[in-house]
Amino acid sequence: MKILVIGTGAREHAIIHSLHRETASGTAVHELHAAPGNPGIAELATIHKVDPLDGTAVTALAEQVGAELVVVGPEAPLVAGVADSVRAAGVPVFGPSGEAARLEGSKSFAKEVMAAAGVPTAMAHVCTDAMEVAAALDAFGPPYVVKDDGLAAGKGVVVTEDREVALTHGEACLAHENGRVVVEEYLDGPEVSLFCVSDGVTVVPLVPAQDFKRVGNDDEGLNTGGMGAYTPLDWAPSDLVDEVLTRVAQPTIEEMARRGTPFSGVLYVGIALTSRGTRVVEFNARFGDPEVQSVLARLVTPLSEILLAAARGRLAELEPLRWRPEASVTVVVASEGYPELARTGDPITGIEDAEALQGVHVLHAGTGRADGGDLVSAGGRVLSVVALGSDLAEARRRAYEGVAKIGLTGSHHRTDIALRAERGEVTVP
Repeated sequence: MKILVIGTGAREHAIIHSLHRETASGTAVHELHAAPGNPGIAELATIHKVDPLDGTAVTALAEQVGAELVVVGPEAPLVAGVADSVRAAGVPVFGPSGEAARLEGSKSFAKEVMAAAGVPTAMAHVCTDAMEVAAALDAFGPPYVVKDDGLAAGKGVVVTEDREVALTHGEACLAHENGRVVVEEYLDGPEVSLFCVSDGVTVVPLVPAQDFKRVGNDDEGLNTGGMGAYTPLDWAPSDLVDEVLTRVAQPTIEEMARRGTPFSGVLYVGIALTSRGTRVVEFNARFGDPEVQSVLARLVTPLSEILLAAARGRLAELEPLRWRPEASVTVVVASEGYPELARTGDPITGIEDAEALQGVHVLHAGTGRADGGDLVSAGGRVLSVVALGSDLAEARRRAYEGVAKIGLTGSHHRTDIALRAERGEVTVP
């Protein structure tokens, strides 16, 4: 197929990497295009300089290259309705409509849908001024959970024991245009990410993964877009995927269809395994980064078949998904100052050395080219080092051996990705 992937980050590089792997293995021969892409993606696909938020421009590009499938990766273009423009032109597109993407674009809307669908989630108050935020904080008590209602690139959530910090974050969210805040009860227990692909009717779950949002070891420091991930989750209940499918994903997809806004794409279900049972933490309308990088590394079923079946409304015809038995660990290499003031423009070396290691590949997240053509950092999360191994211990060892090959002045990374799981220390209340 001719496939166009929209986006610039490691999520999109992971998608392109999986599609390219099909060509390399002889499973299928694809002509890959990306807009606007990044230097890593450019090694596997033809790059086009198009604004990913401009639905008209993306549609024109899809028609120009003769795309038989368009994959919209990030949340911002989805919420902006880019998939609607492409779909209206008759081109199969993987990604929900702008209306359906409100499941991520508005946390209050997601809560409304969950309530209507009977989906178990945290109790919450939607606040429109500082007095309401203060009252909600006092109603729930610590730990305080305060979320920006809109898109915040994975960094709009504060979980803290400090009421002043919680209130300050709430006020900062309210300062945004049409600012609203969701204050929730705190959910104990480990969190899990499960991607559920849907064509608006049928839902097909992938394998669960766990990511690490805090910047520092032992979940210390500020929230980030994610510092690493791993799969499988040997500590999770054996019926977890079935439970999420029947109690969360399928009812949500049915509720969206009932509202006249069918959800076609991937519903990212973030859940907490609490002492009171499974609870939804959040919905996203796209693959999660960095979890998708580990998940796709284990996928045997051609990704193109899954994406196209969802885009064409034919997921019910898909054969059961096949997975590699190995474990996968992803470690994010971040630039100096991330997540506050990330430094950019520093030279990057060692990627080829890392990829020469067994079971390791490197995905670009925030990279660019200097005037002379050298690879440099261009964002906060710069690279993702992904490794497969016979078990978590081997996957971790290979991933960190790969990270050690990377040269980036001032960079930092967590050293404990999947460590507690490897040691058997993750428990469900």
